[in-house]
Amino acid sequence: MMLPTLVLVGRPNVGKSTLFNRLTRSRDALVADQPGLTRDRHYGRGRVGERPFLVVDTGGLEPVIKEGILHEMAKQTRQAVDEADLVLFIVDGRDGLTPHDRIIAMQLRKSGRPLLLLVNKAEGMQRARVTAEFHELGLGEPLPISSAHGENVAEMIELALDELPAAEFGDEEKSDHPRLAIIGRPNVGKSTLVNAILGEERVIAFDQPGTTRDSIYIDFERAGKQYTIIDTAGVRRRGKIDEAVEKFSVVKTLQAIEDANVVVLVVDARDQITEQDAHLADFALQAGRALVLAVNKWDGLDAYQRDTVKRDIERKLHFLGFAKQHFISALKGSGVDALLKSVNQAYAAAMAKLPTPQLTRVLVAAVEKQAPPRGGIFRPKMRYAHQGGSNPPLIIVHGSALDKVPASYQRYLEKCFSDAFKLKGTPLRIEFKSGKNPFADKAPRPLTESEERSAHRKRIRGRKLYG
Repeated sequence: MMLPTLVLVGRPNVGKSTLFNRLTRSRDALVADQPGLTRDRHYGRGRVGERPFLVVDTGGLEPVIKEGILHEMAKQTRQAVDEADLVLFIVDGRDGLTPHDRIIAMQLRKSGRPLLLLVNKAEGMQRARVTAEFHELGLGEPLPISSAHGENVAEMIELALDELPAAEFGDEEKSDHPRLAIIGRPNVGKSTLVNAILGEERVIAFDQPGTTRDSIYIDFERAGKQYTIIDTAGVRRRGKIDEAVEKFSVVKTLQAIEDANVVVLVVDARDQITEQDAHLADFALQAGRALVLAVNKWDGLDAYQRDTVKRDIERKLHFLGFAKQHFISALKGSGVDALLKSVNQAYAAAMAKLPTPQLTRVLVAAVEKQAPPRGGIFRPKMRYAHQGGSNPPLIIVHGSALDKVPASYQRYLEKCFSDAFKLKGTPLRIEFKSGKNPFADKAPRPLTESEERSAHRKRIRGRKLYG
């Protein structure tokens, strides 16, 4: 299932970033920090109910500036609009309608993308009054919201998703073979690796970053096993590259991650691990995807350089401890067979069926070895565990007072389950469910007459003792 992409657009300081943080419930946005690409664009994953989506926060759109960083920001915002399934055009209800808003509205109308007009900072204001002047933009009914206070935000996002085709939320197509996404920064060798895996020039690959925007899906067979590979670098012929438009498409990469079972993160051994590498890895982790790390261009490095690369990976990608690392040369094809072996292992771990009796035995053994710390006056009690889902494996632990279990103990349990079932290559998630307290809804029993007299005498004695 390709996640729908919502793009936030508007002039500077209308509250786009505040709305982005509320929709993603996090400030850990994915920043595409390629030079000239998007120092201003942020990417994140949101969810309302059972409906996930991607959200893009753009920089302020400055359509009247013809050069400099503001012009570059505007150009990147227009690219984000081109990739949007729906544009959320945000205006400031406190400032009212400005000439800048009119120019942006005209450009959005020309783009032909579906959009919703949001009047932000509308808290405490009458709906009819705060939206009245924005009707003249001709972009449909303005919706008043407050991104800072959350007013109407839930209703807005449901309305936004309802505007998209129902097929966007259809069931993910079932397959009995790995769907493999090749991700990474531009020019790290993604298409070259795809060619090495396929064993033929099915993908145009040459030494130029950003040669494509779209992901492509290729079915192939290797060593008698079926795969579908998702190349997020894609296919463009050299003569058809438009430098003004052709950039690293983060949206396509994030959608490919969501649609894959296993992600291969390609990094460049001859370059430092960048913040963008870490952000892509973190997004794959947050999506729950099995992951294999491919360190490309390993050939030609001396021993000191190789040690430096390994230390850099250990320091900056330490949260990928569950993933296997492969040091390869995509150009020469070395290390590709071992890489695919790890892909198969990660896929098997992500799709593993974990029997309830064995899960419960592992849980009991883990608790006996190290009991969870007390939370208040009660110590959490864990009774049994069962599997709640796959890709990533989800283990649901039942018991009482489990809302007090700290994150450190949850990580301890994750390691116990991963080690016990040899779940190498996939993250694992644990969900706690506490049983209902049978006495929680019961009113206290009324005291008998003798109990009332006894309680009264105790109160009198207490006053005499303590004044």
